[in-house]
Amino acid sequence: MFDLHCAIKILFYGRRRLISLVSREFRGCGLNLSDLSFVHLADVHLGYEQYNLSERREDFDRAFTEVVDKTLELKPNFMIIAGDLFHHARPLNITLERAIKNFRRLREANIPVLVVDGSHDTAPNIVTGTILNPLDSAGLIYYLPRHEGACWENEQCYVYGIPNFRTRDRTERQLPAFYEVRRPEPRKDKFNIFVFHMALDIPEILSAYPSMAAEASPALIPNGFNYYAGGHIHTSLQVRFRDGILVYSGSTETVNYEDAYSEKGFHYVEVSRDGEVRVNRIKVESTRKFKVIDRDYSGLSPKDIVDLAARLVKEADEEGAVIVPILRGTLPAESSRREVDLAKIRSAAEKALAVHPVVLLREIEFPEEVIRSIFEGEMRDLRAKSYEYFLQFFMQRYGRDEAERRARAALEIIQFLVREDEDRVREIIEGLIQ
Repeated sequence: MFDLHCAIKILFYGRRRLISLVSREFRGCGLNLSDLSFVHLADVHLGYEQYNLSERREDFDRAFTEVVDKTLELKPNFMIIAGDLFHHARPLNITLERAIKNFRRLREANIPVLVVDGSHDTAPNIVTGTILNPLDSAGLIYYLPRHEGACWENEQCYVYGIPNFRTRDRTERQLPAFYEVRRPEPRKDKFNIFVFHMALDIPEILSAYPSMAAEASPALIPNGFNYYAGGHIHTSLQVRFRDGILVYSGSTETVNYEDAYSEKGFHYVEVSRDGEVRVNRIKVESTRKFKVIDRDYSGLSPKDIVDLAARLVKEADEEGAVIVPILRGTLPAESSRREVDLAKIRSAAEKALAVHPVVLLREIEFPEEVIRSIFEGEMRDLRAKSYEYFLQFFMQRYGRDEAERRARAALEIIQFLVREDEDRVREIIEGLIQ
């Protein structure tokens, strides 16, 4: 019989896969669709009050609740969380309470939750440990690295998980020692899953995410696994690895404006009797909308930058959205990032939840050879050297005559500042701007 469970799956997968899934569902309904199915997610970041907003903390909670809702409908054999379940190793009580309610729902549905820690929820120290420990003791999750053999298994599957060591240096020193105590032993007669949270040093990752620091050499990852379930990369990624497949599920909410463009969700993985792996992407619908305005403002004065950025924010204003104006480019000579009025840019939106400017503006600096040519060699008269320095500075923006006038004025200002003659300093400045 074609039951509700079948219909739900078809709705999840979308029109492109409708025909093939219908045929498989009609053959499988009433029987086992496949020998094995599981949910793979990571980077949930529960408790993250992004931009110091409680609304953002609630967004991350809501996204995870949606993941649990859909998991209960999909009815997998188990769930894998590949690190960063929480944003902090010590989450707030409200965050912990909501997480416990969701884990209890999964437990009542007989869906084990297999977890490794990530760079955010790693134990802060040996004495206190991570919040994953008490959740494991309560039977709400199964914290893989804590258990004998760092594994969980049933008749069909062997799942092995490693802890997160935060840095590449620690990983290279401590992971081999972890393997010695809890040796990975993939089973020849089962489907084998390796769970971890770090970016591997492989071309597919480094080319796609050039700014991300690789945390481990692939040589540290053991052979013999069919599915390598990764966390830490906030976008979905899937590549062949060893004799299996390496999969990053991406985050369930927007953790950083740099991953705002990517679809948020998780993977529902089906494994057939003959070992064929089908990775199905399930979208999380409840995520907060981000609007990133990336613009190069080179050559504009700080005032013009603020006016333009404020206008763009006003045009992008939308109820409940998070707007991220990125200010790139090179400022004119004499200008400073401190002159950019971020408060005015933030206040340009009336309906958005938040406006969070990211300032990547560069200030003009003198080439090193110019500085060296002025100050190297035998000590000359300090006044002459200072004049030459100011002249070089002003000539980047003004003609020779005006640059000389301003350089002389700068020397005079210094002289009267030393004497604490503020009236004379004010006179000179007023003369410059007339």
